[in-house]
Amino acid sequence: MAARDRSARRPSASHRAPTRPGARAPWPDGPVAIPTGTVELVRDPDDPHGVTVLVNGVPSSYLDLADPAALAFEYMQQMALVLDRLDDGTQPIDVVHLGAAGCALARAVHARRPGSRQVAVELDAALPELVRGWFDLPRSPALRIRAGDAREQLAAMPDASADVVVRDVFAGSTTPAHVVTREMAGEVVRVLRPGGVYLVNCADRPPLAAARSECATLADAFGDVAAVAEPGILRGRGYGNLVLVGTDRTDLLGSAALARAVRSLPAPARLLHGEELAAFVGRAPVLRDPETP
Repeated sequence: MAARDRSARRPSASHRAPTRPGARAPWPDGPVAIPTGTVELVRDPDDPHGVTVLVNGVPSSYLDLADPAALAFEYMQQMALVLDRLDDGTQPIDVVHLGAAGCALARAVHARRPGSRQVAVELDAALPELVRGWFDLPRSPALRIRAGDAREQLAAMPDASADVVVRDVFAGSTTPAHVVTREMAGEVVRVLRPGGVYLVNCADRPPLAAARSECATLADAFGDVAAVAEPGILRGRGYGNLVLVGTDRTDLLGSAALARAVRSLPAPARLLHGEELAAFVGRAPVLRDPETP
């Protein structure tokens, strides 16, 4: 299952792709049963091209059928800013998405970076096939969809085979414990190529203990780490999404240009890096797999 971002603000006009509407018929009238619950499509009353994918009643993806490059969820816009700064923002990249839902981010990468090859992993075996039937998603090898557990599927991937790994995995409102540990981060490091980036959708509530520990865990695995979130979330004003980033690059997360871009989003956010991130983490523990007898 994918995102917990409950807002779907309209994206800016940037990255508008001149494509035809990307929907397939017929769409279901109401929820459809899947092994892990239900999936439902809800049209945006303010945009005839907008549709939200609800998984178990929670907004998990928002797709603009007229523009596959557009991203409405705020945490995805934040992730896209990081991706844009890997190079000139147009080169093909290899991306692993742990958590698929409507494949909104994969769709956007395909539109913005033609020639990219992506793998989307989804626990629910029925959901990806339903989404492929409803929406005009890229076909294999541009986008391959695998059913299975995120960590198990990642462990089966070759060393140094991806430029980006995205973790957007949820069970209800929380992330399963086995995908937040240092050992999981080690698997991500193994799969990433040198200079690769790990993007994490972390949903948390005050006092943000989970987010602090996840940052500590990434800092133990990667050479550089940052966190992006709306200021209100960082001040403990409620449940929300933080984007955590891990990489071995030294020229990416500390740049003034990235900080400015984050502040300039439709929902302005804040980038925590260096001393600010260390202060945020404090003495939060690194998360580890349980010891086995």
